[in-house]
Amino acid sequence: MNKKLQIENDVTRIGKQAREASFKVSSLTSKIKNDILLHASDNLRKNKDIIIQKNSLDIKENEKKLNSALLDRLMLDSNRIDGICDGLIEIAKLEDPVGKSLGEWERPNGLKIQKVSIPLGVIGVIYESRPNVAADAAGLCLKSGNTLILRGGSESFNSSSKIVEIMNQSIKKFGLPEGTLQNIPTTDRTAVGALLRMDKYVDVIIPRGGKSLIERVSEESRVHVIKHLDGICHTYIHKSSDSDISKTVVVNAKMRRPGICGATETILCDEEVVKTHLPELIRSLNDLGCEVRGDKTIKNFFPSVSEADEDDWKTEYLDKIVSIKTIVKGVEEAVDHINFYGSGHTDAIISDDTKVSEFFLNNVDSGIVMHNTSTQFADGGEFGMGAEIGISTSKVHARGPVGVAQLTSFKYKVRGKGQIRP
Repeated sequence: MNKKLQIENDVTRIGKQAREASFKVSSLTSKIKNDILLHASDNLRKNKDIIIQKNSLDIKENEKKLNSALLDRLMLDSNRIDGICDGLIEIAKLEDPVGKSLGEWERPNGLKIQKVSIPLGVIGVIYESRPNVAADAAGLCLKSGNTLILRGGSESFNSSSKIVEIMNQSIKKFGLPEGTLQNIPTTDRTAVGALLRMDKYVDVIIPRGGKSLIERVSEESRVHVIKHLDGICHTYIHKSSDSDISKTVVVNAKMRRPGICGATETILCDEEVVKTHLPELIRSLNDLGCEVRGDKTIKNFFPSVSEADEDDWKTEYLDKIVSIKTIVKGVEEAVDHINFYGSGHTDAIISDDTKVSEFFLNNVDSGIVMHNTSTQFADGGEFGMGAEIGISTSKVHARGPVGVAQLTSFKYKVRGKGQIRP
């Protein structure tokens, strides 16, 4: 048997196991799910050293291939593993999203109808360099009663595989079937294609990665996709904004972790604040090693700034680079720019004008819109969801942070007393 056919057969077997396991996992009690999550959190914490060892192999193999921001996404240290473990504890604390009554009513003929939340079924997550996705996705899927198939990229293969192995120790301890959590054990791209064609066994695909991965998944998948597209995030500095707040928030939005999808990539600013707000902001960004690119107005005032071109407005840098555009006509122009160039991820306004801020929040067509705060808060954990599988830029089925509630669907229960339809 050739290698391609072997991989396709292996992925099909994994899909069958996930489908078979989904019927048991969907009916787990809240207590069992929470006990597994707490045990897995404790088990990951106990095995912190070996996870870091595996992660160091990933770092070593990729340190010449990835820039510093992407290496930061890949890196796990003691604090980040503690964060993963704490996230599982927070997921355990959440209300069970399965079996909730979403509505009840009675028809004139006496039929009683109830809308009830149920798991999606089998979820496939395809991701690249962030190994924490393995634990976050596993925790969220278990809490929402779904089985999970993970296909991590080569960058995080050692780290992710070890995390899945450790979490499966907890899952098996509680007697759950083998198909509950599975990791496709190859980085061969054939596995991605096989997973995308498994509409017989997989209910939803969630891709986490670069533009080329998302495009491939969108083009090839026979399974419904919850997209996680580019994070071309904007922060708009309105003329009513406080200069100190603007500087503090924007520097954090760009530089806290430049390589994450919630990092601000383009700063928009009213003409009136170019002289008052930007000198200190640009100086602070430069001091942190950030390259600033600006339109002609910005460059006229700040000759050291590189000149931005059309491509800059539609680029997710994922690096210490930011573009700045001058807004002439106010909030309407800022909104138009974001809706044209943005990716529907996260966009923010810094403003003390309530009317302007509400216009921005109501008219920017993104999954997350913010006022007077950093776009780096675009995170399921920060939203109180415990963790997230990703930030969905889709409008159907989920949008924004994808947590446990977004990993459920619903069905209708209809109860009668012998009624027949005339």
